[in-house]
Amino acid sequence: MVRPVTPRTPEGCEECLRLGAPWKQLRLCLTCGHVGCCDSSPLRHARAHAGNLGHPLVASLEPGQDWRWCYMHGTFV
Repeated sequence: MVRPVTPRTPEGCEECLRLGAPWKQLRLCLTCGHVGCCDSSPLRHARAHAGNLGHPLVASLEPGQDWRWCYMHGTFV
């Protein structure tokens, strides 16, 4: 499921930008390039994207962070 992707909205969470909502940290879907907000953000769009589309693998888009997470298994990969 991991593919080479480019962030679709590198400036912020795709849904939060559309809604004018705040976010805390960003996650990059490693299947399609969707940028969503983390579970510490009010609307948790990265988790919603993973559940709705079946794209469970994300990477942090935060500077200095280099990790991946699987929502399906709840673990770092």
